[in-house]
Amino acid sequence: MISRVTAEFESPELAELAMKRVKESVDYVYSAKMIYNKISDRALKLSRGTSFSIVPTYCNTHTNFLTAVMESPASRDIIPEPARSRKTSACIICGSAAVDNVISVLNSMGALNIRFAQ
Repeated sequence: MISRVTAEFESPELAELAMKRVKESVDYVYSAKMIYNKISDRALKLSRGTSFSIVPTYCNTHTNFLTAVMESPASRDIIPEPARSRKTSACIICGSAAVDNVISVLNSMGALNIRFAQ
């Protein structure tokens, strides 16, 4: 019987390392794939770029001014919180006899929310 084990990791690097360790140390592992947050990749690129903020200022005279502020690299504060998360899910397809071994390896590698289905 074939089972699917899914787990979440804080970063894609941790997920890759855990999947590599599972493939090397556990028998009957047929497939291991990563599902990552594509929005966090765009947010990471944005944080490396340059950010412009335009601040309107009002004067008591007849003239209004615009002030521009440039940040390079962009501050992390401008990226919304859900996009900052780099959580990555790992999906491992294995035999039913290997589920306990896969779960123990994922636990040792710091996985969160480990679930399995048959």
